[in-house]
Amino acid sequence: MSCLDAAPLHLVLLSGWGVDQRIWQPLEHHWPAHSKVHTVDWPGYGDTPALAEPATLDTLASAMADQLPSNAVWVGWSLGGLLASALLDKLPAPLGLVLIGTGEQFCSDDGVSKAELASFQRAFSRDPDATWRHFLRWQTQGEPNARHAHQQLRAMLGDTPSATLSTLSQGLHWLASLDNTQRLQEAPCPVIRLVGEHDLLVASGIRAQAINLAHAGHCPMLSQPAQLVATIASQAALVTKEHVCT
Repeated sequence: MSCLDAAPLHLVLLSGWGVDQRIWQPLEHHWPAHSKVHTVDWPGYGDTPALAEPATLDTLASAMADQLPSNAVWVGWSLGGLLASALLDKLPAPLGLVLIGTGEQFCSDDGVSKAELASFQRAFSRDPDATWRHFLRWQTQGEPNARHAHQQLRAMLGDTPSATLSTLSQGLHWLASLDNTQRLQEAPCPVIRLVGEHDLLVASGIRAQAINLAHAGHCPMLSQPAQLVATIASQAALVTKEHVCT
């Protein structure tokens, strides 16, 4: 048995804005037998206490320290990827970082513009629940069957978000303000980028640097769960091997 064969995959899955750990349920039956997979919620989602206001990256790091071990590969989707990247210089580095549908910044000229996000923030301040429901529909538009993907999301998550209002508002602020360009240029671990080939929320420049997921949009865990698991597992195995076999 090689050192790679003996090394279990230890993965921590981190969800995006307005969506808790239930988003990963479609992947459950696809993981390799030797995988150790943890889905965790960000503060303020589900039963996890929200951060005290004003929330900062430092308080986020303190809250997530036990959930983000250094002997794992962190897998962050959308805002989850932005936040995981932002914590690279706040917590001990993971074995690797897998970013799904995530760039250095959320806004871009040919993805979601700053003006679009600002408009979304204004709508959220007027009617949070309706705006959240709109966002669920919006982020499934690039999937092969957007209607079915949206139905999957609604069946998982229900009619209202599982996060506190302050958590959602802070998340939108982080989407608008986080810039991880320097953090990712100086990343203390391998960074792997995965992007659905029809992801409407991601800039073309990010897609050019990423492993493209065929027949998927921003929510590949809904439309292509087997392909997503296979890609994450193979990439995680490579970075895990670098540590175990040296």
